[in-house]
Amino acid sequence: MERWRTERRKHGLSTSTINRDLAALRAMFGRAVEWGHLAQHPLRAVKALREDKTGRLRYLSVDEERRLRQALEARDLLRRQDRESANAWRRARGYEEWPAYGEYTDNLRPMVILSLDTGMRFGELCALRWADVQMDLAFLTVRGVTAKNGTTRHIPLNAEALEVLRTWHPAEIDDSTFVFSGRTDDPIVDIKTAWLPLVREQANIANFRFHDLRHTFASKLVMAGVDLNTVRELLGHADIKMTLRYAHLAPEHKAAAVAKLVAP
Repeated sequence: MERWRTERRKHGLSTSTINRDLAALRAMFGRAVEWGHLAQHPLRAVKALREDKTGRLRYLSVDEERRLRQALEARDLLRRQDRESANAWRRARGYEEWPAYGEYTDNLRPMVILSLDTGMRFGELCALRWADVQMDLAFLTVRGVTAKNGTTRHIPLNAEALEVLRTWHPAEIDDSTFVFSGRTDDPIVDIKTAWLPLVREQANIANFRFHDLRHTFASKLVMAGVDLNTVRELLGHADIKMTLRYAHLAPEHKAAAVAKLVAP
């Protein structure tokens, strides 16, 4: 096991990834002992590697978020213009025209904005159905069966998120339909083909993943003075320890606490 872990580190795997794999192996052997296939747990003495609990915390600066939003709008505009040009060509030749694009030409822009405004994970966005969205009450529900920690949570929708969902919502559609689906009615599973060129080339943002939109949501809340427990509830963290990664973004709270020690 130690040799295996050493080799994985040499190949560039992160400590957290190796620890997760170890946890899976330990659970497997634990179940084997429970079911009577093994007399004792072979990995009982193997401890997890020490790791930085804060981990990677990348979020957008104000200028980066501006560039990202501009790139998303420019991408949709170009796609609409291309569709209009193609339809003009087809119309001139008597061919059936393709459907015209609306404000959003595909899933990418509404998914990004909704992630920035709700902090939802990519998997939660993909599993979201219209039945989970209550636009009249301005909140959506992340069902426990699709949440990472298995717990249902309700997220308020701000004005921008509501506008995006109202614009994106088809005129007539069944509530069981996925909010973000592929060419069929199945949920999408990947957006890398559209996401990576947009971020790296159009927005010129380095070292940024889709999941970091969630970090951006949390970081902006903390910097705006929202308490960490509220941030924890919005993110769906089971433990406040995960949310404490963002605590350093509100140094004025610590400064105010220390200032109380000064005698009047």
